[in-house]
Amino acid sequence: MQSPLFIYIHGFNSSPSSVKARLLSAYLKTHADQGRCVVPALSHWPTEAIAQIEALIAAEQGKPGVLVGSSLGGFYSLYLTEKHSNCTSVLVNPAIYPYRLLAEWLGDNHNIYTHEAYTLTRDHLHQLEALAVGELSDPLRYLLLSQTADETLDYREGVAFLQGAPQFIQPGGSHGFDRFEDLIPSIIRFGHGQIDLPEPTPLPASF
Repeated sequence: MQSPLFIYIHGFNSSPSSVKARLLSAYLKTHADQGRCVVPALSHWPTEAIAQIEALIAAEQGKPGVLVGSSLGGFYSLYLTEKHSNCTSVLVNPAIYPYRLLAEWLGDNHNIYTHEAYTLTRDHLHQLEALAVGELSDPLRYLLLSQTADETLDYREGVAFLQGAPQFIQPGGSHGFDRFEDLIPSIIRFGHGQIDLPEPTPLPASF
């Protein structure tokens, strides 16, 4: 099997400088035989973000791609995996219905990493709604990683939507997914077609 390309897809108002992005990139730099990692800096416009990721997928010319999507990045990963047969996805505390959640964020925003200022509009929400997946063609192409004390999203939405997919549901933790580094070996193995998850040891809630 060819070593896959891992594409880390960051969430809302995040960037390639996020903790999880840096941890995954660092791991694959020292385990280069297991795959490559790229982390695009995504536009705040959903359709532009999708185009950025699809350019990376297209450059692989059908080789295996593993989308590691966090929060809003998980929503993007769902859409892209359903569209591209060479992709699988690892969804980390994914936003299943971001167009509902982000309705509370309309107006002036800034990226906490890049400090880019922009206005979140209803056009953003309409673009997200257009990317929504009705149901999964094959749940086994997905791996769900969720922590129950997610302070931003209801983790049960991901559990229900990803029914039939392998799931790691860890009591406690946070939306940022505490101890993400512990799951990286499992993410890599999933990218190579294996399911090997540790026991979900409870963590203290981070808030």
